[in-house]
Amino acid sequence: MPVNILMPALSPTMTDGTLSKWLKQEGDDVKAGDVIAEIETDKATMEVEAVDEGKLGKILVAAGTSNVAVNAPIAVLLEEGEDISSIGSAPTSNPIQSTVAQTLPSPSPSPSPATPTHSVEPSMVTGSNKPQSGGGRIFSSPLARRLAEQKGVDLKSIQGSGPYGRIVKADIEDAKVGAVSSVPNSVVSSSGPDAKQLADMLGMEYIEFPNNNIKKVTARRLTEAKQVVPHFYLSVDCVLDNLLKARSEINAVADGAFKLSVNDFIIKANAMSLKAYPSANTSWTDDAVIQYKHADISIAVATPNGLITPIIKAAETKSLHEISNEMKDLAKRAKDGKLKPIEFQGGSFSISNLGMFGVKNFQAIVNPPQSCIMAVGAGEERVVVENGQMVIRTVMTVTLSTDHRSVDGAVGAEYLQHFKRFIENPVLMLA
Repeated sequence: MPVNILMPALSPTMTDGTLSKWLKQEGDDVKAGDVIAEIETDKATMEVEAVDEGKLGKILVAAGTSNVAVNAPIAVLLEEGEDISSIGSAPTSNPIQSTVAQTLPSPSPSPSPATPTHSVEPSMVTGSNKPQSGGGRIFSSPLARRLAEQKGVDLKSIQGSGPYGRIVKADIEDAKVGAVSSVPNSVVSSSGPDAKQLADMLGMEYIEFPNNNIKKVTARRLTEAKQVVPHFYLSVDCVLDNLLKARSEINAVADGAFKLSVNDFIIKANAMSLKAYPSANTSWTDDAVIQYKHADISIAVATPNGLITPIIKAAETKSLHEISNEMKDLAKRAKDGKLKPIEFQGGSFSISNLGMFGVKNFQAIVNPPQSCIMAVGAGEERVVVENGQMVIRTVMTVTLSTDHRSVDGAVGAEYLQHFKRFIENPVLMLA
């Protein structure tokens, strides 16, 4: 009997994704373990392996289709002796409204993905396109309704091209000018002006760069963080002269075996500070403040597809050169989109370093459920006063953003004192 191949959940938080590429074509033989497709999740591109044997009878979702819901049918697998005429007997499941949860193998139990909030627009659908039934009800996909609201399209004026006359995304995108109201109500929403729609109304020219899943998820999480988390900011200046001298001497002795960066020292200093002062290594919940046993440091890395935060696990247990080598590997694979979900999900503390761009000082947004993120500025020569004398020192400003519910001002200030002690006296990190 034909078997539906479903859109897999490749991480505990995944609800939909982009089917970026098919590696098998219709008619190809498939064995269990064969890589059949590539799926773009919210943070990386993952390979999908077949779990059954047979022949790929029909592809239901074309390569490049975005917002494909978890557990939506994406292809049909034929068993031995079956041909394409057997597909009509395959179990049916509407990819537009698929809400079946898929259990993921993981080291510890985790909840199944939530019902998708975005509907998949199937590229290949069987069934006739009959006019919609009367009674005033308009049948449309959730994605089509959202797009219609954004564009100011009156759904009553649209003839759906989906199954049984259902209005789908393509119908809204192809809507004629007459179907759009002259002054759309959605130009200004609770999230602010719709830039694209406003530009269209005013005749402003622009180039459009579609947002990938990483940017969409990042935007959603940052918006939620600023709306929900009560941010509190504390800054401190750190003198780097001892650190720069130690770094130079260690790299010289290493003779090319490894090369430490200032960022490696910053990771290690935060890990040691969290070990010395665990009150900052926490997360807020309504029932309790959770205090973590290890310093799992998330480091913001800019990639061609957007921002991602690979994690140095239990960084307090690792030497500077171990942190350096691991960070280089994680950063490279992050930029190549090859990180595993477990390598960027979680973490107990984040670092965002823009010093290499010459940024002197900035405030980063907390990455929930973490309570702290450190924004690192550039090290620069400044005139400072020591023992009543003006001297030139290399100074770096760091700003700690905290969730004030779990790390209040006093706790944050105390934490920064520990960090400043480690970063200004790097010998303490070598013990």
